[in-house]
Amino acid sequence: MEENTNNVSFEEKMKKLEEIATELEKGDLDLDTSVSKFEEGMKLSKECSEILEKAEKKITMLIKGEDGELVEENFVQNEE
Repeated sequence: MEENTNNVSFEEKMKKLEEIATELEKGDLDLDTSVSKFEEGMKLSKECSEILEKAEKKITMLIKGEDGELVEENFVQNEE
């Protein structure tokens, strides 16, 4: 039973992902249901990652400039 998760908030997706993880950890599900839940969880995980990436791109850092004024710069994550 797959839901349309396009209009669901990040927090709601994370809550559903936690519920799926809990169900899978219990080990009470049959194989087909477990695989279905796992697929749903992977889809939700990918959607949450995409939301976080988009949010990260929008983040800006305020940096105090030489003249004491606050300067807005785009946030750039250092890749390690």
